[in-house]
Amino acid sequence: MPVNLYECLILLDSNKTAGSEQLEAAKTFLHSSLEKQQAEVMASRVWDDRRLAYPIDGQKKALYYLLDFRMDSLKVKEFERDLKLNAELVIRFMTVKIDPKHEEAMLAVARNEREFALRTMTDESIDGEDEMRMDSPPRRSRRPVGDAEGK
Repeated sequence: MPVNLYECLILLDSNKTAGSEQLEAAKTFLHSSLEKQQAEVMASRVWDDRRLAYPIDGQKKALYYLLDFRMDSLKVKEFERDLKLNAELVIRFMTVKIDPKHEEAMLAVARNEREFALRTMTDESIDGEDEMRMDSPPRRSRRPVGDAEGK
């Protein structure tokens, strides 16, 4: 079967990963779940501890954890099943297959913490400047409905 590169973003319960021992236990769980499926972990890191956009099962904060791994495509469902079974730790997750032509770039960013942090900071600063961006076309004002030309 084809072995592909996948990236999984996992939202972990902040209360259950508050201490360094608890975080290490969560990391061990994630890595052992992957090893059980004969996956090769390429990169693994904590992304951020953030407030959620809306409460999920009463949780208002979550620890975002990123995993990049190579795995047989038929075993991804088994890994996701393990995540679902550990519902007290895992709030949500999303697994995506990385296109082979983007694998090297994705892994380079995932392995380099400084570059990853800089890209995150750059993305956040762009989000707040949507009116000042020079690469987007100027916004057109809307005309009232009855003000159509030729009437």
